[in-house]
Amino acid sequence: MVVERFRDGNARPVYERAREQGRMLPPGLRYVDSWVEAGFGRCFQLMECDDLTLLAAWIARWADLVEFEVIPVMTSAQASTVLQPDTDGLPAGQG
Repeated sequence: MVVERFRDGNARPVYERAREQGRMLPPGLRYVDSWVEAGFGRCFQLMECDDLTLLAAWIARWADLVEFEVIPVMTSAQASTVLQPDTDGLPAGQG
């Protein structure tokens, strides 16, 4: 999950660049979906990739307009699998 904070609280330059140049994603980085705060202060984007250098390259292309926070996330189904009890009754990885 990527949290974007628009520099100076101004989302307009980001949307203008996106209209002109697209998302500017490097091959291998996949955009899933995004949500924008009602006041246009932040955008929350769900991205997927196997190589974090791809995410870093994409961030560099937008860093003049946006401050980024990257939060690794997983689906609830994936979390459930990770936290399935081991044979000793403890969550996986805690036994």
